[in-house]
Amino acid sequence: MRPRRAAELVGGNLYLIVKHRLVACNEILAIEDRSDGRIDIVCTRECTLVTPTHRRAHQGWRYLEDRDAPRAGDDGTGLADLPPRLYGRLASLALV
Repeated sequence: MRPRRAAELVGGNLYLIVKHRLVACNEILAIEDRSDGRIDIVCTRECTLVTPTHRRAHQGWRYLEDRDAPRAGDDGTGLADLPPRLYGRLASLALV
């Protein structure tokens, strides 16, 4: 389904969620309509790691304000430097 605020999404980010955490993002370059009624979300090839940020389970689009979006790179805690698998284990034990 086409997002209601599709025009606002171009230039923003599409986040990858793993186990209720935003962990990476790609910049949205365009949203293109297809002949079958679906859409294509065209993103950059580079996947940028962000400081892991917990989010509740959801379905569908969520629009994050700049102040709520996770930042790329390290936030000073060192969590962004942990290997994803180790971070996942620590998170499952509620240690991060």
